[in-house]
Amino acid sequence: MKIKFILLFTVIAISFTSCVSTKSTLQNVNDNAPIPQLTASNTFVITEFSKDPKYGYNPDYPINVFYRNTKDININQERFLNALSGPNGEKVFFKKLEICCPFPTKNCEMGGGFLDQYEVTWVGLKQPIKLYLNCYEKGDLMVPLGFGLAK
Repeated sequence: MKIKFILLFTVIAISFTSCVSTKSTLQNVNDNAPIPQLTASNTFVITEFSKDPKYGYNPDYPINVFYRNTKDININQERFLNALSGPNGEKVFFKKLEICCPFPTKNCEMGGGFLDQYEVTWVGLKQPIKLYLNCYEKGDLMVPLGFGLAK
């Protein structure tokens, strides 16, 4: 009986610890990135446009919106997405699809975080765009390729 308990405990422990890798694959974390300013309509002020086709589109290059100074884990993601437009100024619509892609982080009490995958669309877009956002890390906020800035 004792051996079965130890074996079960070992399997459970391995299952939990294998969910988060010990080495992060995130490539664009910048702990020194400035905290973005807010507009009167509570969106982020973004002035840079990314030239990297992976920025936001690849889970290793998520948009790092960091939430530590807020009580709502999703608010900075919404502030970022509401600052975007389609390439010709179209209003964007978005919804959270899933939580995915575990990674280690010092910014969470549990030692690991997850990315949020959002679907973004606008009128006239043929296929929705999927973006990866990370609320646990800081990074330089930029407009992903294929997007513009909301007015």
